[in-house]
Amino acid sequence: MLKQAIDLNGVGNARELGGYAVGDKYIKKGVLLRTAVLSSVAPEAIDKLQSEYRLQTVIDFRMTGECQSIPDPGISGVRNIHLPVIEMDDYPVQDPELTAKFANGGDRMEMFELSYKAGMLGSDIYVNFLLGERGKKAYREFFRILLEHDPEKGAVLWHCTDGKDRTGCAAMLLMSALGARRETIIADYMLTNEYNAAQIEAVRQKTAAYPMPPEKREALLFMCGAVVESYMTKAIGSLNEKYGSIEGYLNEELSIGKSEVTMLRKKYLC
Repeated sequence: MLKQAIDLNGVGNARELGGYAVGDKYIKKGVLLRTAVLSSVAPEAIDKLQSEYRLQTVIDFRMTGECQSIPDPGISGVRNIHLPVIEMDDYPVQDPELTAKFANGGDRMEMFELSYKAGMLGSDIYVNFLLGERGKKAYREFFRILLEHDPEKGAVLWHCTDGKDRTGCAAMLLMSALGARRETIIADYMLTNEYNAAQIEAVRQKTAAYPMPPEKREALLFMCGAVVESYMTKAIGSLNEKYGSIEGYLNEELSIGKSEVTMLRKKYLC
C-alpha cells in the first residue's frame, strides 16, 4: 500500500496526514483526510468512512460548476461544505467554451489547450489560489472548521477534483500551522505523483510525439494528474516574500495567530 493511503475504493489520491512527525510529536491518525473527488466512491468505502473514520465533515474546494455537474454523494450524518478556492470569473481571460467544459466535464486534452491558452496553468497557479480573495476566504473558513472540530468524534475530509492542487495548498497550510518541516510538506505534496503514476505515464506516452515546449509539456502532465515541485516551492516562496513566512500569511490573511496555532496543535498532534 502507498504511504499515507486510506484505501477508499472509487476515490483517487485518498490519503491522510496522520503519522507525519512534527518535532517530538505526530499528527493524529484517522482524523485529517485528503482525497480527490468523491463522486465515484464505492458503497464499501462510504461504510469505511462512517465506521472506521467516523467522518464528520467533507469540505469541497471545487468551483461551483464542478460541484453542480459532478456532486458529492450525501453521506448520512456528514456535513458537506462547499468552499470554492477559485471560480472561472476570477481568471482574466473569459472563454465561454472553457467555462462550459469545466461546468459539464469534457476531454482533458481539449480542456488543457483551452486552459493553457487562457493562462490558467503554470507555475503561478498556487500563488493565485493563495493570494486571491476567494482563495483566502476559502482557506480561512477551512481553518475555522478545523478549530471548531472535535477530533475525538471523528475525521474531516477535504478534496477538490484531483485532490492535489486546491487540496494540496490546504494541506501545505495546515501542516505548516502544525509545525511540520518543509521537507515533510513537500514530500506529502509530491506523493500525488506516486498515487497517479499509471495515468501520468499513460499521458506521457500518448503525447510523446506531440511537439511542445518543455514548460507546456510540464503543464500538460500537471493537468492530467501530476504535481510539479517548483509550483509549490514558488507558492511557499511567494508567501515568505510577501508575509515573511507561511505563519505570517496564516496570521495576516487567515486570522490564525499564536493562540489558534496552539489550539490546532493541541487538537491534531499527539
